[in-house]
Amino acid sequence: MPLPAPLSAANRRVKDARRLSRRSERSERRLFLADGPKAVEGALQVEGCLVEVFAAPEAHLAHPGLLAACESVGVPWTPVEQRGIEALSDAVSPAGVIGVCRLLDVPAQEVLRPGRDLVAICADVRDPGNAGTVVRCADAAGVDGVVLAGSSVDLHNPKTVRASVGSVFHLPVALEPDPLAAVRAAQAAGLTVLAADGAGEVDLFEADEILARPTAWLFGNEAWGLPEELAAAADHRVAIPIHGRAESLNLATAAALCLYASARAQRT
Repeated sequence: MPLPAPLSAANRRVKDARRLSRRSERSERRLFLADGPKAVEGALQVEGCLVEVFAAPEAHLAHPGLLAACESVGVPWTPVEQRGIEALSDAVSPAGVIGVCRLLDVPAQEVLRPGRDLVAICADVRDPGNAGTVVRCADAAGVDGVVLAGSSVDLHNPKTVRASVGSVFHLPVALEPDPLAAVRAAQAAGLTVLAADGAGEVDLFEADEILARPTAWLFGNEAWGLPEELAAAADHRVAIPIHGRAESLNLATAAALCLYASARAQRT
């Protein structure tokens, strides 16, 4: 079936979609943007999530399988002029495929429940790129779910979604306003809570016995880490040894090391 003529950047539908870059608009309309073919592929795997695809005029030639998958489930594929795609995407070089999706509403108790082996709790993580990369690392490590707690960035922020490269659709990611409540819920579910702390008493690479247990990793803010009250609520504080002259590791790198250390210990 031939595709319709491309919409311009001035088209009302394109303008309406562009407004989803604002958190207030996402909250009101219960929709968000998923930028890039991997993100759209991920959204297709969540039943009823993908509402529409806006695509560059030639994108169907580069992604015929994605077009076919959208058509098979009745998701409209709407061509948009390049200027319109650039208006919808905040990427330096837009990939040319942008999905409009329904919000991913996951309750914290879905992530922090008995039977989980490995979860991540991110407290007050403000940078959307960091949050999305942690979700991507968690997905790669086989983590059961992620909780964005406290004043963490919005999961549906376009930069968060793009940095996850589709992983926000692969595992449950929940929001919890109270980080301490998330820690208590994890402990009540039988998870050992490990706080990633540069001054921790446990060395990550000498902790296999602890890491092999069902675990919730607790990660703090990029700049100031975990508040003392929150770190003290954990069962153990775990440090990643620094052998060189670097002061510390960034959040996403630290999370990747911790989550993979647990994944390895649990699979040994």
